[in-house]
Formats: sequence, structure tokens, C-alpha cells
Amino acid sequence: MHNAVSQSRRAFLSRTGQVTTAAALAGLTGGIGREAAAADCASEADVTAITENHYLLTDVRLEDGFERDGDIVTGTRTSLNTLEIKDGKIAALHAAGPTLPAGVPVYQANGQLALPKMRDMHIHLDKTFYGGPWKAPLPRQGKTIMDMIALEEKLLPQLLPTSEQRAEGLIALIQSKGSTVARSHCNIDPVSGLKSLEHLKLALEKHKDSFDCEIVAFPQHGLLHSKVDGLMREAMQMGAAYVGGLDPTNVDSAMEKSLDAMFQIAIDSGKGVDIHLHETSPAGVAAINYMIDTVEKNPALKDKVTISHAFALTTLSPEALDETAARLAANGMTIASTVPIGGLMMPLPQLSKAGVFVMTGTDSVIDHWSPFGSGDMLEKAYLYAQLYRGSDEYHLSRSLAISTGGILPLDADGKRAWPKAGDEAGFTLASASCSAEAVARVSPRSATFHKGRLVYGGVAKASS
Repeated sequence: MHNAVSQSRRAFLSRTGQVTTAAALAGLTGGIGREAAAADCASEADVTAITENHYLLTDVRLEDGFERDGDIVTGTRTSLNTLEIKDGKIAALHAAGPTLPAGVPVYQANGQLALPKMRDMHIHLDKTFYGGPWKAPLPRQGKTIMDMIALEEKLLPQLLPTSEQRAEGLIALIQSKGSTVARSHCNIDPVSGLKSLEHLKLALEKHKDSFDCEIVAFPQHGLLHSKVDGLMREAMQMGAAYVGGLDPTNVDSAMEKSLDAMFQIAIDSGKGVDIHLHETSPAGVAAINYMIDTVEKNPALKDKVTISHAFALTTLSPEALDETAARLAANGMTIASTVPIGGLMMPLPQLSKAGVFVMTGTDSVIDHWSPFGSGDMLEKAYLYAQLYRGSDEYHLSRSLAISTGGILPLDADGKRAWPKAGDEAGFTLASASCSAEAVARVSPRSATFHKGRLVYGGVAKASS
């Protein structure tokens, strides 16, 4: 009976999640998302660019603590504060009332809630339909991953000529949602060679002052299958921070050989690893165990390996999951999950409880794999809260962590943990009374700041 209820609830969430994402994407295709949103913000704000290195942002809503009824958290206390921002950092926090520093430009947040900057830690900026006319993916029923790879081989030559511009469009989209940090997987394959990487690097260079991004060299067509070991090594020399991989059994048909080749590139280049592992068969579990074994034997890989998706973890018994999670945590191995809805229920809370760092990302944004990506990390927190029953004030506020790299305004005891003087001035302003409301309602964001720079939206200029 419990399983039937659980399956029914997941099916419902699958439907409602798709509706929410579709609504979030309304009007965003064709590359108009940022422009339309910015126009809305501009109608309510005077300033869409701040040129000063030292300024004050007043009327910023910050969380002060939890309201309680006994041991139950019933609400969140907030107050209006002024952030003094200088040289990309929060130089000081000023409570409302006291005299502010003289001679410093003043801007107003108009009571908007400050949330820590969002981090999109699994996205493919290099290949997307975003920015062009609407195009739904072809039917996936009955298609294998090898079928999808064959399709992509035909699509890549069509996408490459505009991939730099479309990457810039995706950067603008996720900035509008509050994300200014990302990890982008970038195709390294026989069709595009190193061109996708070259185009992505050009796009990122144009936004180097407003957006931080790590690149994963991703052998989308299989490291062994497509024979790209040499290209992968060139990609690492071009600045990729992580060696990618893909389903070593289903795609490369040689789990140990494929993983060994991936890890060898990482060891030789001194870089990290971030592998796509979709396999849910026993081979997927074997791959996870083999990767943990490899890290244990190679201390240079500790704290440098991410397993993206890791769906095989859903197949483990509670005892096996506990053992695997403990080993992942002991070796500093992270999990990047898109918080999937539907049939697979990733054990994300169990992993976090065991000390495994769990992060989330967009993955696809309107491409030949999926049309549902909105680029919104706050939406991922919303899905996380629904899937793992975080409907109360306390757990809603905790769900935000998956979107911010673990940074939360309040710690577990309700004491302010962020922002503090000396922190980087990276945050987003949301139309919400507290982070719990922001998560539950996926509240609109009006401005995004990165290292003190206003990179999306607008704020009001204080009258002199």
C-alpha cells in the first residue's frame, strides 16, 4: 500500500513538475527571456547597471532567525538592512536606522529578499535549441542512448555555427534566475572536434566579469567508442577543469577499460572527473564501486570526483546505500543530480546525511534530449522540497541548500550564517518574505549580483 501511494505521488509530481517548468519557460524561447524580464524590471527600477566599486544597497531583506512554538519552527524573522559593497565584497552590514557612510552612492532593493547566489552545477551550454525557433525533441520511445548519439551526430553540424551565441543566451537566462556560477559539460566528439569547446570559451570570455564557469570535457559519444582520448587530452590543455565520461558499459562496452582511460587523463593532467552515469543495471552499481576503489587507490583523486546522475544508487538496499554513501563521503566524491521526477527516486537526503556533497543543475535547456529545462535552480529546490516532503517552514528553508552550494541564510539553529562582512557580494533579490516562501513559490527574482556587479535586472536609485 505504501509503495502504491509513493508511486502515485511521484506520478503526480511528474505531471505538476512539467506544468511548472513549462510555465517558467513561457515566452523564453527565441532568446527573448532576458530581454522581456529585464524590461519588466526596468519598468519598476531606475538602474540596470552599477558602475561604482563602492556603494550602498539599502532596504535589503535579510533573515534574522526562526520563530518557534516550542520545538517547532513556525516562521522566519527578517529585517531590512543596508549592504555596503566595496571591491566585489560585502564590506559591512548596516541595520536600518543608523547613519550610513557619507559620500557613497545609494541604491534601493525596496524590501526584496536577498538569497545566496545560485549555482547551476550540471548544464550543457554548448548545445541547445534555446535562442532559436521552438523545436520539440523527436520521440524517445524505443530509442537507446546509441540511437540518441547517432541523432546528435547529425544535429551538431547544424548547431555549431550559432553555438557561441546560444551559449551566451543560456548564460543570460540562468543569470536572470539568480545563477552566476556553473559547471558546463562541453562535447568533445569526432563530429565537432574541439569546436564546441572553442565556441564555449569565447562565450565565457565575454562574460568573465559576470559569470564563473568550470568546463567539463565531455565525450558524449563515448570515450572509447568515439576514440577521442587524444582530443580529450587537448581539451584539458585548453583549460577544461574536469575530465568527463559516459556510461562505460552501455556506451563503451568495457566498464573498467573506459573508467581507467578517463581516470588516467585526469591523473596525467592533474584535473578532476565528472562522469555522466545513467546506468541502473548492476553494471551501474559496479561502475560506482569501481570508481570509489580507484579514488581510494589514487589519493590525488580525492575530493576531485563527481558522479552526475548516478541513477544506480536508486537500486541499492538501505544497507548497501549506507555503505556506499559512507565511502563516497570518505573520499570527497560528490553527486550532481537534476532532482529527477517520475519513476526514479534518488536518495539525496540519505546521501547528504552521510556527508556526501550533493549539488544540482539544469542539464538540458530546450535541446534534442529534453524541452523542460528552465535554467532555474530555485525550481530545483522547489522540486527537492516536494519530493522529500519538505513542506514546513524549516525544511523548505533547508531545501534551498541544494541550489546554493550548501550556503543558507540561517544555520540549523536559526542563527544568521549569510551574508556576513567579508563575503563575496554575490546574491539574488527575490519577491519573497523569507527563503521558505521563495522555495515554495519559486518567487520571481528582480536582480542578480556577481562580485558586486549588477548582472541582471535592476534596483532603484536613491533620491539625493
